[in-house]
Amino acid sequence: MKKPSILLIYTGGTIGMRSDANGTLVPFDFNAMYEEIPSIKRLNVDIDVLTMTPIDSSNVTPRRWVELAEIIRDNYRRFDGFVVLHGTDTMSYTASALSFMLENLAKPVILTGSQIPMGILRTDGRENLITALEIAGAVRDGRPVVPEVALYFQNRLFRGNRTTKQSAEELSAFSSYNYPALAEVGVNIAYNHAAIAHPVDDGGELRIATSLSEGVVVIKLFPGIGEGILRAILSVDGLKGVVLETYGSGNAPTSEWFVAALREAIARGIVVMNVTQCAGGSVSMGLYETGMRLQSLGVISGHDMTTEAAVTKLMYLLGGERPDAERRRLLLEPVKGEFTPDDVA
Repeated sequence: MKKPSILLIYTGGTIGMRSDANGTLVPFDFNAMYEEIPSIKRLNVDIDVLTMTPIDSSNVTPRRWVELAEIIRDNYRRFDGFVVLHGTDTMSYTASALSFMLENLAKPVILTGSQIPMGILRTDGRENLITALEIAGAVRDGRPVVPEVALYFQNRLFRGNRTTKQSAEELSAFSSYNYPALAEVGVNIAYNHAAIAHPVDDGGELRIATSLSEGVVVIKLFPGIGEGILRAILSVDGLKGVVLETYGSGNAPTSEWFVAALREAIARGIVVMNVTQCAGGSVSMGLYETGMRLQSLGVISGHDMTTEAAVTKLMYLLGGERPDAERRRLLLEPVKGEFTPDDVA
């Protein structure tokens, strides 16, 4: 039986660093990974390596996401799966963006990285890399086990657009507060098949969205937020979408100036999406009077979406040419499993 073929794409990040003879951190050569990590040879996959110009993930932009999506599209027929090595700081943003941009995806795209450089003895990168490759090549009944964009880190596989980085120091750096893990890794890899998304048409061509709107902003509410500041943000030229991080289950001030500022922005065509500041839980704007006021203005519920998913979904839907009715429909429903509908929650 032919081994699954995996394209390993290195974009930068901590996982790509090793110590030289002087103890200085220098870039790791993934083309020589069989010498550095001999155990990879025991995996039942064939691996090719493609190195993008490495950058710190703090410098990631939508243009970088487009470049990455184009690499996957251009190599889609040749490979059975993809592993993307990425810095942890914005990995959840990239995973969320790719989940929307890779339309009709039917193959695994697994993002991973590390908290400790590959060249350090205690690195978590070695296990993360090996297991991500194994998951990307996993097949069940002749089909990929995980045909979606996912993020693997420290023994757990998550849907990419459900993740957020929850620790700058713990090896378990990522969490998925509102959706179960797609797999738990111990002695064996225990897949949660019921939680994994499967394409409706796994024989279609991969399409990628390349027009992403950069007219999106995040506004995090806090006690004392000023009218002048809020109005200044909502009046910025080119603004198309706002991710409004509210309190609790989607609550916000009911001050007349606050309500008026949002009403005027929405009247100008700006999309305002409500997500909770809480790590877990969901927006429920019909629960309290403060949330109901937002709903009456036309603020869209983000349900249990992460901020990362909300930002990238708005970039995806507000970019390019799309009929208003279709855009509105897609704003209100899960496109790639990024939130749990009220009738399922």
